[in-house]
Amino acid sequence: MTYEVTVEPTGDVIEVEEGQTILDAALRQGVWLPFACGHGTCGTCKVQVVEGDADLGNASPFALMDVERDEGKVLACCAIPESDLVIEADIDVDPDFEGYSVEDFSAKVIKIDDLSPTIKGITLELDHPITFQAGQYINLEIPDVEGSRAFSIANSPSHSSIVELHVRLVPGGAATTWLHKTLKEGDELSLSGPYGQFFVRKSDVKDVIFIAGGSGLSSPQSMIMDLLEQGDTRQIYLFQGARNLAELYNRDLLTELAEKHSNFHYIPALNAPTAEDQWQGFTGYVHEAAIDHFDGKFAGHKAYLCGPPPMIDSAISALMQGRVFEADIHMEKFLTAADGAESETRSALFKRI
Repeated sequence: MTYEVTVEPTGDVIEVEEGQTILDAALRQGVWLPFACGHGTCGTCKVQVVEGDADLGNASPFALMDVERDEGKVLACCAIPESDLVIEADIDVDPDFEGYSVEDFSAKVIKIDDLSPTIKGITLELDHPITFQAGQYINLEIPDVEGSRAFSIANSPSHSSIVELHVRLVPGGAATTWLHKTLKEGDELSLSGPYGQFFVRKSDVKDVIFIAGGSGLSSPQSMIMDLLEQGDTRQIYLFQGARNLAELYNRDLLTELAEKHSNFHYIPALNAPTAEDQWQGFTGYVHEAAIDHFDGKFAGHKAYLCGPPPMIDSAISALMQGRVFEADIHMEKFLTAADGAESETRSALFKRI
């Protein structure tokens, strides 16, 4: 049995299979609904049921309060239709969003690299091509680990038969420990994608600043390679932050791209280089490297931030002090399962930040 769900105000109609959530059906049919955690704890995917009935699923009482339930609100990531529905969603889809449908894939591990002491590069060959926008991510199923784990795609969309992931080892993390310690070439895994609203706004002609920390390089790497492959003529700046030289991975690749493309500028920063590093580049945090390079004046740029929450927060502060505001700042925070969606808070002043 299937149910029809009409999404207002766009008027999109999706078919939802029995037992399927509204969000999963929407994403698999190329209809965007806002979401974040995907498992009922953050409240980002909250929608209003205007007509029909739905099972609320395992929505957290903190993300969906009793008064909201009484008003007919549900979380799209948990709610399962029990009849045809009409829902109202707070949809703000960027015109540059291409809206590719989410699909399931089987993948074979064809390469595992030690990118740094804590980050592995894992390349997966897919059973059929994936269509995605640079900056998006996949959900990876890991044996004997409950739920899926999100990892950004590091290769450009032109290489559609593979997915390259940068996986940081999280202390005590069951998923990343398995990927670092147990996974081997030739193994097969399942994944789904693409997901996410982190992508380059190509219709905007402003020069572009990327700020990345840790394994947060993955999305910017994909986005930059895509821009350069397409012959984009804007000035593109990548600020990559790491603790020391051993953690500053893919430096040779990025340096080579900067040498080949006159409009791409690569500025690495180390905040705690060792004596053995003999580091001659910028010493300090990555947002400080951006401030130093632009003399604190960022007006006229689009900014894309990817990495751990403290880095993101510092970069946002620096950019806004330098006259780049919300509409021109896009970000992807790298949260681990240990961080918990409950700990993620949003600014009361800004819709997206």
